[in-house]
Amino acid sequence: MLPKALETLIEALGELPGVGARTAERYAYSLLKRDRHVSERLAGALAELHSGVKQCPVTYALIDAAENVSPLYSDTARDKQLVAVVEEPLDIIALEKTKQFRGTYHVLGGAISPIDGVGPEQLHIPELIERLKKDHVQEVILATNASVEGESTALYIQRHIQESDIEDIVVSRLARGIPVGVDLEYADQITLTHALQGRKQLS
Repeated sequence: MLPKALETLIEALGELPGVGARTAERYAYSLLKRDRHVSERLAGALAELHSGVKQCPVTYALIDAAENVSPLYSDTARDKQLVAVVEEPLDIIALEKTKQFRGTYHVLGGAISPIDGVGPEQLHIPELIERLKKDHVQEVILATNASVEGESTALYIQRHIQESDIEDIVVSRLARGIPVGVDLEYADQITLTHALQGRKQLS
């Protein structure tokens, strides 16, 4: 019913996470209606994606292919003795937008999830331990997601650090609470548990 080239694009777009059949159709048709230079620019960006991006060998954040190490690590204004541990590279963006964190990052590459076949050995945990020792890190902030997998990963890393006998290191966790504008009845169990544990005295 559709030209082969259009069907091929719809199928390709439909493989992206969160893009259903109807959304893929709308994206493809939108590109077709626009000036061909839009499609060519998109095609060029996709063609250069894998060759232009690589992992930082220290932090495992995404960096330009021409860079040796993440600028967020090499920047002398950054505190190398403070490390925020996150699951994925894009989690760094969320923390950087707050403009409140001046430490460095360590990307795990996921979270422990046996049901998905992801175990501790598939994450950058051994590299984290070595880095804590090498950079004489004083505090590790476990900034994994507020999910069952994120909590399990944070607990595993905490135990791993303790068993590694790294001296004078503080292991902390991002505070959890009820988001602004959310009614209590709609808060999930994990959020409520952390909100109770992290309650503050008012007077």
